[in-house]
Amino acid sequence: MGNIQPLGDPVTHFWLTRSMARVLGVSLSEAMLDQALSAEDYAAMVTRCRMCPHTEACQSFLGQRAGTAKSAPAFCCHAELFEALQKA
Repeated sequence: MGNIQPLGDPVTHFWLTRSMARVLGVSLSEAMLDQALSAEDYAAMVTRCRMCPHTEACQSFLGQRAGTAKSAPAFCCHAELFEALQKA
C-alpha cells in the first residue's frame, strides 16, 4: 500500500488559496462569475492546496506581501492556473 498523506486543514487552505489569488490580483469570485472557473474547479484548488507540502513557505510568502505580486512562487501548485486567470 502506498504512502497516505493526510490533508491539511480545509479552512486554512481555503484562505491560503484565496489569499494567494488576492496577492496576484485575481478574484476567484469574479472568475467564477465570468465562468473562467467553475465551483468544482475552485473546490479542487482548495483540495490540491490541502495536499501541498509548502504550507509554511506559502504563509511566509503571503506574509511578506503588503501589496501584490506579479506571479505565484514556483512551489505553488496553482501557479499556472493563477497565471491563466490573471490573463483572463
